[in-house]
Amino acid sequence: MRSPRYTILIANRSTGAVRRLSVTRRAVALAGIAAVFIPLLIGLGASRVDPVGLEALRLANESLLVENESYRAATGELVDQVSSLQSALAELSEQAVLDPEARYALERLPAVLRSPAAGGAAREVAAALPPVSPDTAIGMLQGVLGTIESGIATVRATVESQQALARATPALWPVTGWLSSGFGSRRDPVDGSQDFHPGLDIAANRGTPVRATADGVVRSSAYDGNYGNAVVVEHSSWISTRYGHLSRFAVQAGQEVRRGDLIGYVGSTGRATGAHLHYEILLNGQPINPLRLLARP
Repeated sequence: MRSPRYTILIANRSTGAVRRLSVTRRAVALAGIAAVFIPLLIGLGASRVDPVGLEALRLANESLLVENESYRAATGELVDQVSSLQSALAELSEQAVLDPEARYALERLPAVLRSPAAGGAAREVAAALPPVSPDTAIGMLQGVLGTIESGIATVRATVESQQALARATPALWPVTGWLSSGFGSRRDPVDGSQDFHPGLDIAANRGTPVRATADGVVRSSAYDGNYGNAVVVEHSSWISTRYGHLSRFAVQAGQEVRRGDLIGYVGSTGRATGAHLHYEILLNGQPINPLRLLARP
């Protein structure tokens, strides 16, 4: 028995043309089945994706998230480290500056007493690097910054040592006055004999303030024979200064003083012919010419 046939009329409104399409009942049934089952089969196919593959994708995504967070944290640490280095360099730049008087005095100290300048730390850290992974690059940057930090620590120690040396080096004139007698051989102003003068005589009005020429500790503040009222300041284990013929004291033994601090007043005590300050610099216990270290007044 032949399958019934259906006729579908398709009309074009613009032209009025009519087309006939004849289909069997079987074709209509197959089209309906296809319309129902094809989407269902597609959905079933999607639901059958390999669960192992899905888990691998999920783990890979989590790993990327963790790695990204790790890079973010490492980058933040590098930024903090660089900021710290910038602050340290700025601080060192300020510390390394010496006032003109201190620099003048340091340049005239015996070479054996000067601290060698540190340098060359991290000098080779800018060598060319081959392509590396992000992990390796971050590690190498951290290593380079660590090297620079070590170099800065070395430079800091040198700068601090130089600053301590500068503070302990007599670099100022102790009193405002005029030079009446220099260092070395001279004719004694009291008896006219030839003698050795171990310091400078700086004439000034009685009562003129006398000031420490460097940081140190007062070792003595007392009457001392020909020096009269005298103050001795120890600036380090190798250098000290003496201030003689004072009219009165402004410090006592054991007291710490800084450069420019008041230590006494000009007088004429001891063996002196008039008001003046006798000033000595002793290097390892031996007098040196103070003019070697003093900046020009």
